[in-house]
Amino acid sequence: MTPELIQYLESIRGSAKLSSSDETGVMSELQTHIEDRLQELTDAGLTEEEAIATCLGQMGNTKLIARRIYEAYSQGSWKQVFLASMPHLLFGLLFVLNWWHYPGWLAIVLLLVLATTVYGWWHGKPAWLFSWLGYSLLPVLAVGMLLLYLPKGWSLLALPVYFPLAIWWLFRIIVQTTRRDWLFSTLMLLPLPIIIGWFLAISSSGRFTEYSLQRVYYFAPWIGLSFLILAVTIAAFIRLRQRWLRVCLLAVSGLFTLTLVVYYSTGKLNTLTFLGLILVMWGLFLAPPLLERYLVKRERLVTRRKGETPGTVPREPSE
Repeated sequence: MTPELIQYLESIRGSAKLSSSDETGVMSELQTHIEDRLQELTDAGLTEEEAIATCLGQMGNTKLIARRIYEAYSQGSWKQVFLASMPHLLFGLLFVLNWWHYPGWLAIVLLLVLATTVYGWWHGKPAWLFSWLGYSLLPVLAVGMLLLYLPKGWSLLALPVYFPLAIWWLFRIIVQTTRRDWLFSTLMLLPLPIIIGWFLAISSSGRFTEYSLQRVYYFAPWIGLSFLILAVTIAAFIRLRQRWLRVCLLAVSGLFTLTLVVYYSTGKLNTLTFLGLILVMWGLFLAPPLLERYLVKRERLVTRRKGETPGTVPREPSE
């Protein structure tokens, strides 16, 4: 394989966003097809350079090929729909059935989330994993909140250490997820503005009191409804093939659910807070693709530098 053909295949691989289970077979089949076509062209009398140019011209634009491959392999099975929507359903039922105040049920759900996340992470990062991955971050958030209740001196010592480590760990997870597909990073972070919105509606001061617990009871059906909406959203996301429809679905669902939070918070969230939550949501949509673009550029730069001969000056990547 010439460098030109390798670059062509790598461009398709990077844009197709295939799972690890599909990528090897699909790219191997595509490479075999190109090699067979090159052999036919060289047998017809073309030089190697002419055969490559003709073959790639007949194959077409890499982005178009990648989009067709994505749409052919992106649709998940109904089993994946069930697995992906399950964490949203579990947390929705905790509030709909008013089981959220039982430590036993909370522990069972959180352990199930953590176990399922670890299993999926080490078994190829399937599409259903990323909705579980978002909820696995809740214990980190809960520990940070508990640190606020420490005596003032201990709190001042613990918080500056804990939060940088938590942010670094979250960033590492987002980077790894974005390497798989930035859309899955958005999927993972989708519940975050919803949870923040309900938290502010229940206790704007950041501390839970007896009055805050009463408000949780009052909001529980609507909190459960918001999680159920997320479950339906994820189910539709897994079944859709077109990438642009997936992006639109997540954007519309996030905005609709935030509107529900503000509407049923009975004045606890003002317009400014609502706009702030929308900015958080759009930040979650914009940050992953920008991060992916940066990672791709950095990887190309590293690859190009490795390809430079000793003593040459590395070239900057073209825009």
